[in-house]
Amino acid sequence: MTTTPRSRARSFDTAAALYAAHRPGYPEALYDAVEELAGRRFAGARVADVGAGTGIGTAPMRARGAEVVAVEPGDGMAAEFRVRNPGIPIVRGDGNRLPLAGARFDLLTFAQSWHWTDPERALPEARRVLRPGGALAIWWNDLDGSAAWVAEQSARIHAFFEAGGPGGGAGAVGGGGADSGFRTLPRGLGSAFATRSVAWSRRIPLEAHLANLSSHSAFLMLGGAGTQAFLDAERERLRPLFPDGVVEEPYVVSVSVAVV
Repeated sequence: MTTTPRSRARSFDTAAALYAAHRPGYPEALYDAVEELAGRRFAGARVADVGAGTGIGTAPMRARGAEVVAVEPGDGMAAEFRVRNPGIPIVRGDGNRLPLAGARFDLLTFAQSWHWTDPERALPEARRVLRPGGALAIWWNDLDGSAAWVAEQSARIHAFFEAGGPGGGAGAVGGGGADSGFRTLPRGLGSAFATRSVAWSRRIPLEAHLANLSSHSAFLMLGGAGTQAFLDAERERLRPLFPDGVVEEPYVVSVSVAVV
């Protein structure tokens, strides 16, 4: 199967409700780190959250008092966003061509979405819409590969896709997403990026853990039969590790902020 970044990004539209229900959120410490690195609080700030998806990263910024607008290209994701966040405005577009006025925003955020952009187009757009002194914040949330079971699962996922070839590769499914080579930070914004890592975890049912895996683009591109076969095998591997049926997923959020 031949895939492109655009087709993988748009695969989420077919599973927006699944994505919203099972993708992890972010710890409050992440937003604390963004505030510290950007040199200002969310309260009263004008923020554009680009590639907002279903609003997992958007809503907490609004809760902190930011004036937030979401930018989302996908029909299904935008529809789910509106259902879950009726009080937050959303406009259709992506980071390569922002449907936003110039020099209007204090903060531009890309939560799990910078890798879907073309940096040669997205970086000038970021500079255009940010006010002087504004900041670009980019973060990714990955299962922590230092946990043995996460590393082993990640290896199985990568072997599965490398062996079969469908779905365009494993991408950032499982742990070790930072090593996938498509998360290079842009250069030339105006200042160097400052980066923090925030460790956190969540406890969820085993079935929810498997559903989270299935919401990643590699599995969405693969399709139902192939995905279910992998999940069925993975369920049997994980049951002895989590006999009570509850998985503690360890995560590390890597956040990078640069000020214009």
